[in-house]
Amino acid sequence: MNAILFPGQGSQVVGMGLEFYNNFEIVKNIFKEADEKLSFKLSKMILEGPEDELKLTQNTQPAILTVSYAIFSVLKKEFNFDFKNSKFFAGHSLGEYSALVCSESLSFNDALFLLFERGKSMQEAVPVGKGSMIAVLGSKLDEVKIFLDKIKQKGVCEIANDNADGQIIISGDTESIRLIQNILKDNKKKFIPLNVSAPFHCSMMKPAADKMKDKINSINFQKPIFDIVCNVTSQPENNPENIKKLLVDQIFSTVRWRESIINMYNQKVNNFIEIGPGKVLSGMVKRTVKNINSFSINSINDMKKTVNESKK
Repeated sequence: MNAILFPGQGSQVVGMGLEFYNNFEIVKNIFKEADEKLSFKLSKMILEGPEDELKLTQNTQPAILTVSYAIFSVLKKEFNFDFKNSKFFAGHSLGEYSALVCSESLSFNDALFLLFERGKSMQEAVPVGKGSMIAVLGSKLDEVKIFLDKIKQKGVCEIANDNADGQIIISGDTESIRLIQNILKDNKKKFIPLNVSAPFHCSMMKPAADKMKDKINSINFQKPIFDIVCNVTSQPENNPENIKKLLVDQIFSTVRWRESIINMYNQKVNNFIEIGPGKVLSGMVKRTVKNINSFSINSINDMKKTVNESKK
């Protein structure tokens, strides 16, 4: 069985999707639709940059959706990939919106609007410089939680992403992140400060969730044709009202990606196919579960290989 995965923020790069754009009319149409919906040239930003603008959260989020949806559409309509062996769709943070679009729960236009607004709301929730994030490498989740307990009275310092064994992201206010860095240093634990514009997926994002609640609830969601494994619960979901609530909660909650992968694996998924820019999720999958196939599709060659492998 297959699980179809869609990447989140951090996978963006200027020129992503260019090969597909140059070769398939369907991709040109999707990029044009995004430009028209957002009333600015998102397609030019994706294909040509500048990188500084593409990296702005409110642009990154609809840009990654656009490229992921374009690649998915080529795979489905030009390569006639058979999705009937797919059990779950899942996306990492904003990738959950790509999963919802591709599973026909949410229209592409509505998802563009929501992600542009989501990016703006998340950026505005915390003044620049007041929050930060770090990646803790080589440590288990329980171990990181013990370190966090030592400063929990001081401010906001929370697990933003449980990505894979040995890759945990912490998010919070700048002072608390500085304190946790000192504790990690004292315990000889590896970490990397992340170059992000705000502290995502922690309680400091609650103002963004409050702003997004009415916008998400105003949109019509259908029952997805494939169950969506949601970031907040790491469990499959297909009830539109539950999905809406979880999208609101996701903004300030931990992305439980490692558990999501394990849960899909335990449900007999043995092929994980990442659709969209980059190969970040494929790497996380390989670090989390063994004896599986993990593919990433961000070139025509990748697509041909994946289609051929899936026929075996």
